[in-house]
Amino acid sequence: MSGPTRVYVARLAGLPVYDPNGDQVGKVRDVVAMLRQGTQPPRILGLVVEVFARRRIFVPMTRVTSVDVGHVITTGLVNMRRFEQRTTEILVLAEMLDRTVTVRETGTVGVVFDMAMEQWRTKDWVLSKVAVREGSKRFRRRGQSYVLDWAEVTGFAQVEEGQGATHILAAFDSMRAADLAAVLHDLSPKRRKEIAAALNDERLADVLEELPEDDQVEILAGLDTERAADVLEEMSPDDAADLIAELPTETAEALLTLMEPDEAEDVRRLLTYEERTAGGLMTSEPVILPVDATVADALAHVRNAELSPALAAMIYVCRPPLETPTGRFIGVGHIQRLLREPPSELVSAALDTDLDGLRPDDSLTAVSKYLATYNLVAAPVLDDEGRLLGAVTVDDVLDHLLPDDWRESDQTQEVDHDGS
Repeated sequence: MSGPTRVYVARLAGLPVYDPNGDQVGKVRDVVAMLRQGTQPPRILGLVVEVFARRRIFVPMTRVTSVDVGHVITTGLVNMRRFEQRTTEILVLAEMLDRTVTVRETGTVGVVFDMAMEQWRTKDWVLSKVAVREGSKRFRRRGQSYVLDWAEVTGFAQVEEGQGATHILAAFDSMRAADLAAVLHDLSPKRRKEIAAALNDERLADVLEELPEDDQVEILAGLDTERAADVLEEMSPDDAADLIAELPTETAEALLTLMEPDEAEDVRRLLTYEERTAGGLMTSEPVILPVDATVADALAHVRNAELSPALAAMIYVCRPPLETPTGRFIGVGHIQRLLREPPSELVSAALDTDLDGLRPDDSLTAVSKYLATYNLVAAPVLDDEGRLLGAVTVDDVLDHLLPDDWRESDQTQEVDHDGS
């Protein structure tokens, strides 16, 4: 194997993994190790690699030919079965960072912020070094840092309650919310709870929107009621409504009461619709503009980084009021069309006014056919008086068309049957 003989694990997170031809296979998400008796350093078994469709697979270290700065290279022969952690295995990033350990010789207590693995002459990789920082996790004081041999520290064998998540989140900081959600889904409930506690409200809301319903309910139940309400406020109203619908009635009502009145009102309205209808699928916060808005105004609104690509593809022009349910709906502006117009042009001059829009009780099938017929990624939902209630986007439609376990189902064929 080429490359450095010692590698710090936190620096591996997110590194691209290539086959011998230079084609990217995926990205490193974690390192799998096995604890051993006494003071022997853990043996590195392999890497958890995220491939297409956010599938996480196991790549044995025997299949890794190079670990270098900026990339990992494999033999190209990998087993595409979804990674499932065994009871004897430990995930270095997810479970060992942020652990509280004790230096055997001095009794100094610190927190693990990184670990190093290295290849011995036997060609085996081991977890040889532990990077420890003194100080209190609670008050976030930073004390002296040490890089110690594995045998010089103790504390990994015990289960630590209230383990922090500062350093694992630092390692995964650049991950998209959907990718971080995939990582959380595969962790133990204990570790999920600890990481959720360390995320800020906005980031946690983004991650919750990408998780299966069971995980959403479990994580929300682990938060205190006031924080749970704050996180729900940060979620898009349609996702918040879907999650609240899964909660016991008393819990749901308590959370809605704690939410800001305007946010709660949007969610309550969405809860009145059947789940698999246009009303149940729609978001109540599309980009809505008045008739005197310019193309420049429209482009400025869709630049909002919090908008999904589907929501940013279209603006909706209405009479006041401009919050749903709006005044009379006028038409939609396709951003691709508006990009061809002068910035000073009124959007009303380039509107598509031929779309009749969906009705809130239209079925999922009807919504799907509507989007397919008109080649749309989003569509307006109108009431009987022609007021805009919200918009349905193709991503929400797909989420309901796919099986409930689509995030977890194994639909990919193996390319090699070599085990670990």
